[in-house]
Parts: sequence; structure tokens; C-alpha cells
Amino acid sequence: MPIIYKEAEQKQDFHSFKKLSATEKDKILSRLNKIPLVFITNAGQIDSRVKYYAKRENFGFYFTSEEVVLSFVKGTANRSHNEHLNKSDINKDEAKKIGVTLVMQFIDANPDVEIKSKVRSTGRINYLKGNDPNKWYTDLATYEKVVYKELWTGIDLMFYGLNGQLKYEFVLHPGANSQDIRLSYKGADSITLDKEGNLLIQNELGVLMDECPVSYQEIEGRKVKIDSRFELKNHEDMTSTYGFDMKTDYNPDYPIIIDPGLVYSTYLGGNNSDFSFEFGFGIAIDNTGSAYVTGETNSLDFPTTPGAFQPVYGGGTGDAFVTKLNVDGSALIYSTYLGGSSRDLGNGIAVDDTGSAYVAGTTSSVDFPTSAGAFQPVFGGGTSDAFVTKLSDDGSAVIYSTYLGGNDSDIGDDVAIDSTGSAYVTGGTLSIDFPTTAGAFQTVFGGNSDAFVTKFNVDGTAPVYSTYLGGNSDDGGNAIAIDNMGSAYVTGATKSGNFPVTPGAFQPTFSGGDFDGFVTKLDIDGSALMYSTYLGGSDRDIGFAIAVDSTGSAYVTGQTRSLDFPIIAGAFQPIYSGGDFDVFVTKLNTTGTGLIYSTYLGGSGSDQGFGIAVDTNGSAYVTGETNSVDFPTTAAAFQPEIAGNFDAFVTKLNVDGSGLMYSTYLGGSNRDEGWAIAVNNIDTAYIIGRTLSVDFPTTPGAFQPTFAGGFSDAYISKINTNPPITPISPEISITNQHITAIVYEAGSNE
Repeated sequence: MPIIYKEAEQKQDFHSFKKLSATEKDKILSRLNKIPLVFITNAGQIDSRVKYYAKRENFGFYFTSEEVVLSFVKGTANRSHNEHLNKSDINKDEAKKIGVTLVMQFIDANPDVEIKSKVRSTGRINYLKGNDPNKWYTDLATYEKVVYKELWTGIDLMFYGLNGQLKYEFVLHPGANSQDIRLSYKGADSITLDKEGNLLIQNELGVLMDECPVSYQEIEGRKVKIDSRFELKNHEDMTSTYGFDMKTDYNPDYPIIIDPGLVYSTYLGGNNSDFSFEFGFGIAIDNTGSAYVTGETNSLDFPTTPGAFQPVYGGGTGDAFVTKLNVDGSALIYSTYLGGSSRDLGNGIAVDDTGSAYVAGTTSSVDFPTSAGAFQPVFGGGTSDAFVTKLSDDGSAVIYSTYLGGNDSDIGDDVAIDSTGSAYVTGGTLSIDFPTTAGAFQTVFGGNSDAFVTKFNVDGTAPVYSTYLGGNSDDGGNAIAIDNMGSAYVTGATKSGNFPVTPGAFQPTFSGGDFDGFVTKLDIDGSALMYSTYLGGSDRDIGFAIAVDSTGSAYVTGQTRSLDFPIIAGAFQPIYSGGDFDVFVTKLNTTGTGLIYSTYLGGSGSDQGFGIAVDTNGSAYVTGETNSVDFPTTAAAFQPEIAGNFDAFVTKLNVDGSGLMYSTYLGGSNRDEGWAIAVNNIDTAYIIGRTLSVDFPTTPGAFQPTFAGGFSDAYISKINTNPPITPISPEISITNQHITAIVYEAGSNE
């Protein structure tokens, strides 16, 4: 939300600000901190050696021809930068604040370097210090990037903001020597490398971390990764300096860009015919960073591993697959088919602390592999049943595997597990005899099709509970998540005017159109609804994916065509962008009675959200597909422009849904889709999907760097969404949204 002080009101506003309470001041400063990090032109308002600068309450970055000055303060506010405050204004807590200044120095660099700005920002800055208008600087231009041109021969250095923090990249033009790059940090106690190759700058406030670089070249439209590392060096005066070591050969005829953020990316597929295909539908991450994926393949030569549970294609029109990759995506730990003689597909996957994978999907095979003692060892009937399978940690055996269905068609769409290893499954059913349990919330079929929610015991021999979830029309469950207490959260789509909702629900009635989304939370024994609400506007709305954070707030994404989809004030994108669909991203409160935030996400084409995850900070990560040439991306995007007729996208929102922390296209020159996403910690996203592109971006050393052939391959990509420089103070947390503001800095004579 913009904060604009009109010029005619300036004196009153300054004095009003001084009269505010500390809490009110903090709220205003917090709102100011939501302005994206931009670089301000120096027109004489500060030291003439500074060409551009960026400034916040807790830090200031100053760019000169010889160096970059990084000033940090640890505390609730940076009063050292606000000269207008008298000492009497500083409370006891503020008096305890400490600061540090680090100077990034360019060793043996071009003394005549040219500093240029790039990408004009919409914001303008008014610098009003004191009461003399002759000393004011107004309408100052701001920019998104600052570039040092030819800092070393053939080498440019570019700075820009990401998530309110500072990011930099080197661009090495053809013929440039990476060994020329040498930098140091004046004011640092020491500069070291950790075991992951991250640069650690020790100082009196703590540690400034610069993450291990990622480098690439763009060659004939393809991004080719180069293995690069930080390298510590000693300067002639014995001070610590650092540069970069290129571990692999590169093409000297093309530029090199250091640090874009794609960690690994690989195809996954086979090619026994022109009609071979793979779909990647589900992904999970274990505590070591290994990715587990599932989907569907009809390739007879899909990559499997020795000792896998099912190394040979089962037959029919498709088999499910389950694959575990190592942490850097360079090899398969195991990979297996999973299916019988008809069609089988894996839709959802979860992994427990022991490394066992749980897969839910749909099978039409009467000989789908089940286990001894399985809850339902035989096919139930209709055109398909759901299935639930748990594999051993090495993928060599099935711990349990069972059908789940009645005498009509049933599909399994997603699976989640709790801390005990119980699997929870959701999907859709046409069966009036779908297996339910006594005492379950809804034991009778509602009509047409219903969603279902089933919880299995740890050995898969019986359901702990199993319930229908639906009204008298079409209903289906698309995704499920489990909170710390063992409550299940489900999202999907409904046409039913009598879909079960709870008193006080955010949206208790069907809004119209052919579908509304829904969000339902069941109690831990499946006997009652904790809350249940519709989610939609007057046109088509479907919930495709759901996640839940540690507080019990649910995050949902999907597709909407409704111009009146429920949006919250302050949302990143409050208006439908056009095209067939927009993505929506919605966070509900813990009781389902209201929305914490809700936003559209999309451009002028068609955009759909298929996967969502949430990190420990409460930031939501979304993936899906878009054909919008104007889908919103961020300055540090790995791929800022669409490459094909549809691309996948990866978007990270800030914690209040008011801005994007990271957003990028992901794809090649044909069609690409992102179907599921997982995150570890707060920086890295893993995406699985389907690609028809022979030039989908992959990385050197990836397990399968080239398209296998046929119609489509699955892909798995790991993307770093965090900036390489992490500020010292945990209080520096600035979101990225489109705000135009006029900022005043008052004089000491207030």
C-alpha cells in the first residue's frame, strides 16, 4: 500500500510523525519497508563520491567508482541514518543498537569504470532535509539495477534487489578472464568458505553469507551450466581476497553469467516410439535433499535401476513410475515402474523420515501389484480404482500396496503422511459402495461423484477412517495436507449447492459458475469437519493444490475465471488479468472463517496453479503453467521471458501475499507444465512437470541432460529462490511489490 505525503502537507506530516507512538512509527516504517529495493540517483543530496545508493531503516548500500559500501545496523531501527532525531528521541532499546560497515573493494580494477543504471523504476524519491526548500532534492529517478561496465577487462558487475535484499552477478563477455575478478571486504574480521562452498564474511554483528555461485552461458538459445566456485586468494598486503574458479571448460566465444540460481535440472524419460510420453505429477523431498517423484510413462525404456521393485514395463497404455534422485540431480538412487497390464499413473507422493516413499494414484489394472495382508487386494470394479503403495527406502520392495475403491470408478489424486507414518489419501469416486468406516463424517454417497478422504494405519492393512465428502452433484478431492496434530486438509472442486460447509465458514454458499473450489479440514478421527468452506466467484474455480503451515493455516492454489474471486485488500494482484484463467493463491486463517490473504496471479493469457508448498517462514511457493507473455516475474528470475507456447512458472510470495519474492518462467520452445512443487527450508524449490521441449533448460552433470524423444518427458528442476547475499540482521525483511512512494527525510531542526 503506497505511503504518499503530499507536498502541501509536509510540515504537518513531519511533526505528526514525531508525535506518533513507537508502535505507530514502527508500523509506518514497516509499510515503507515493503517498497521494493531500488537504487536512487545521487543529485548532490549525499557525498559526491556516491553515484547511486539504496537505503532502508536497517541498512544502506552506497555505490562509488572504487567500492561498494554496505552499512548494517542490528536493532529495531537504524537511527544512525536519520540525523533529524535528537538524542532524547532514542529510547533505551535503540541505544543498544550496533552497526557495522563493510566495504566491497575491487582489486586491480579499472579506475575509470563507468557506473550505469538500468531499468527505470516507477518510483520517484523526494529528499527533503531541513526547512530550506533550496536544499531539497525532488523527483529523483530510481532504478532496478546498477551496472559497473568493464570493471575488469570484458567483465561487468551488476547489482539489483531481490526480496528487499542485495544480489549481484558478474557478466563475462567473450575473451574475458574470470581470474581477473578479485574482491575483498574491508571491515571484515575474516573471510572463509564453509563446506558447501558458501563465502562467510565474519564481522562484529555476525556472519554475512554469500551463497556458492551458479554460472552459465547462453549458447544458441540454451543455458549451459558451468561448474564454478568461490576461490580465496591472498593479496600482496596479505589481506583476504576472493574470486571465482571455473571448474569446467567453457566456450570462450560466448558470455558467462555468474549466479542465476538454477541448481539442477534434468529430463526424465524414455523413447521407444514417437508416441512415448512421461508426465511428472508428484514430488517430495527427504531430510537429505533427495527428490522423490512419481507420474506416468508408456516408455518401455524408461530409466530404471538394478534391483528396483519392478524393472520392466507392466503393459497397457501407461505405468506409474517412482524415482528417487540424489541430492545434486546427477544420478538415480532408484527408479521403478509401478503397474499392471492396463493403465496406471502415480499422482501424489510423500516420504517419511526413514526414506520410504508413499504413492497414491489411479489404476485400471486388475493385476496391479498388491501386498499380502493389503486392505483391498483385488480390483473393486468400474474403469479404475485408486491405489496406495509404500515402497522400501531403496525402492526394491513394496512394504504395502492396496487398491482403494468400490464397484464403480475411483481415482486417487494425492497422498500425505503424518509423523507416525499413516497415509492420508484423497480423490474422487462414483462408487456408492466406496469403503467407508463406522463413525466417519459422511458414510453415504452424496450423488453424481464425491470426494473421499481415507486415512490408513501404518501397515496399510486397514483404514483408520474413510469418508465421502460431497453433495448431490459433482465433487472431487484434488489435494491433501496434514498438520502437526494429524488433521487432514483437502481442496478440490464442487458443483454441489449442498456441499458440506460449517457454521461461520468464510464462504458458506455456492457462488455460481460450473465449479467452486472448496477447502475442508477434518478432525483427527475423521468423524467431523473442523471447518469447510466454498472458495470461488461467479465463474469457474478449482482448487488444485493445498499446503499447511506449522500454525494450521492452509494455503491453496488453482485456477479461476471469476472476475469476483475473493481477494483481500493489499493483495499482490487484486484484479483478474484476462485470458482463459488466472492462478489464485489463498491463505485461510486457522478456523476457516476468513482469509489472511488472497490474490490473483497471472498475465493476459491462460494461467493455472497446479502445485503449492510453504516454507518455515510462511512464504508460499507455487508452480503451474502459463502462456502469458506478461506473467509477473522478478528482477532475479532465472528465465524472465516466456520461451514457448506454454511455460511452467515458479513463484514465491512474501508472507502476507502482498508481493513476489521470486518469480520465473521455466521452459523451452514447446509446451512445459509445472505439476508439483516441494521446498526445503526457506530457499530452495523442487519442481516436477512435463515438457515437450527439446531445449528445456538443464544443467551440466544432470542425470538426463537431453530430451529422450517421443512426445514428452518428465523433468525435475531445483531452483534457488534466495539471493546470494543474506543481510546480517534478521530484522531486515523487505517485500517486493509495486509501490510508488514519496519518502521524506526530515532535518534536525524539527
